Amino acid sequence: MSSVMCAQHWETNWKEASTKATKTDYNIVLVFSGSDWCGPCIKLDKNIWQSPEFQKYADTHWILLRADFPRKKGNKLSVEQTAENAKLAEKYNQNGYFPLVVILNSSGKVLGTAGYKNVSANDYIKILKDLES
Repeated sequence: MSSVMCAQHWETNWKEASTKATKTDYNIVLVFSGSDWCGPCIKLDKNIWQSPEFQKYADTHWILLRADFPRKKGNKLSVEQTAENAKLAEKYNQNGYFPLVVILNSSGKVLGTAGYKNVSANDYIKILKDLES
């Protein structure tokens, strides 16, 4: 018996995400997160990104890309990852909003943005789908 549920894979590198998006013809969901200090980011992760509904839909529709900006020493990212995330923020999150969800096509064109919303996973999927059209 095989399980349909699979652990979600978040890319952390723009080139890899964009290559996968091109191959699959999926859009990219880029999430700017402060995983250890931003309350709404933590709620978004727990209530939406980790939900079975979101994982199932995202698996066959989107490439997920996370740019995390943790503040606690124990969660510090590598120098390379910190630089990669800073480059993404420079381009897509100049105002430094957290959380910020950016829907991009495979070539990096912004299709729309969203933030934290206290809604169900299915409603959040609908919000993101509406940004794509």
